[in-house]
Amino acid sequence: MTAFPELIAHQRDTEALSQVMGRLGWDQETVMPRGAAGQRADEMGALEGVLHARRTDPRIGEWLAKSEPADAEGARMLALIARSYQRSQCVPARLAAELARTTSLAQGTWAEARARGDVQHFLPTLRQVVKLKREQAEALCEGTDATTAYDALLEDYEPETRAADIAAIFDRMRPRLVALRNAVLGSGKIPDPLRGEFPQDSQLRLARKMAEAFGYDFTRGRLDLAVHPFSSGSGSDVRITTRVVETDPFNCLYSTIHEVGHACYEQGIAPQYALTPLGQGVSMGVHESQSRIYENQLGRSAPFTAWIFAQMQQEFGDFGVDSPEAFHAIVNRVQPGFIRTEADEVHYNLHVMMRFDLERQLIDGSLDVGDLEEAWNARFLQDFGVVVDKPAHGLLQDVHWSVGLFGYFPTYTLGNVYAGCLMQALRKAVPDLDAQLARGDLAPATGWLRENVQQHGGLMAPREVITRACGAAPTEGPLLDYLDAKFGAIYRL
Repeated sequence: MTAFPELIAHQRDTEALSQVMGRLGWDQETVMPRGAAGQRADEMGALEGVLHARRTDPRIGEWLAKSEPADAEGARMLALIARSYQRSQCVPARLAAELARTTSLAQGTWAEARARGDVQHFLPTLRQVVKLKREQAEALCEGTDATTAYDALLEDYEPETRAADIAAIFDRMRPRLVALRNAVLGSGKIPDPLRGEFPQDSQLRLARKMAEAFGYDFTRGRLDLAVHPFSSGSGSDVRITTRVVETDPFNCLYSTIHEVGHACYEQGIAPQYALTPLGQGVSMGVHESQSRIYENQLGRSAPFTAWIFAQMQQEFGDFGVDSPEAFHAIVNRVQPGFIRTEADEVHYNLHVMMRFDLERQLIDGSLDVGDLEEAWNARFLQDFGVVVDKPAHGLLQDVHWSVGLFGYFPTYTLGNVYAGCLMQALRKAVPDLDAQLARGDLAPATGWLRENVQQHGGLMAPREVITRACGAAPTEGPLLDYLDAKFGAIYRL
């Protein structure tokens, strides 16, 4: 008799508890009272201890040995459970709980330091996070086939990918990105930024309209405010956040569209996969392909920005832009700004490449945490030609390192690469796409993505998902060609 049903029942409860832990994280970043940070850290540590015990339960090994899957879905579930079991066994329970507790506290410390502009307030906590992540990576290297500490951490976000492979992709991309950046900035055609005041309530109404247009199901989700926008959850409870700057409505609108891409991926997974190993996005690279194609190839396209322009006029009246064409140029304005999440498509991947290099140095020990701010500022000046003016525009802008997400950053650019391939395939599949976007009708585009990417959840390996959807293995070429064509047209290069 196969042990498969017992294994899946055990896994279902583990997945449910993991979702509960994710909900605690959502609460912490949105509505938790500031004074609750210490108690929340203890709660997160305790729950991680329970989850670690479940993930390393000796019965899992016995069930795996006795399980006979009935189909390909069952076989994939077994493979994913076995991978999780092996990795979880490598990490001591003490370390898993301490990481959860420390990163929960670190998140609050980071937010305080960011608000105060005080890097020194954050560095001792970051030093502890880095120490624990190095310890975790070393433990994983001993029990898996990872050959470097960074690769061991990267596996959590982009399975079957190595840092050397990513570095090679980045090295091929950088020259064309820099050449395009220099051509655009040297064109003399950079439009002025949007100016004026755009009230928070109006921005949030428009953000909800954008979310609905992209197919986000508010009966299974909600939109809230956070310091750093994020998406959380899967299945029937997928929540998104955004942020509002009253002088910059694009910050809110495009943060919302980006997070809707993540959320629609989770909401689009086949319902029968809920609370199984297949019930979440297969990797962060594939996840970012959805958020980035929603935000950029669709959301910043000329036909769709013309539709947004009309919505902005309805919400804000005359806001100082006289045509859809001028609005499209402003939305796609190229400027070497400080903030990654607000970066134009030309500069965005350069932000990611910088973080990828710095975090590898932190993990391998060649860069000390105490020297990180100086290294960040020097590299930013080198790459962007701008002096960082304050910590919130530099080291303290991203939440990722405070919560231990080392290995996450490169998946943003992998997502862009995947999105470039998907957009090429989408245009072939939906020939009248631009006409639909001009009407604000995103259903054909998002429906194609749901059918070809989202519904599969974790059923296939990351590159296999993209390869099947596109009919060819992913490469950086389609993304770079798209960027050259788009910005060449806008800036008449």
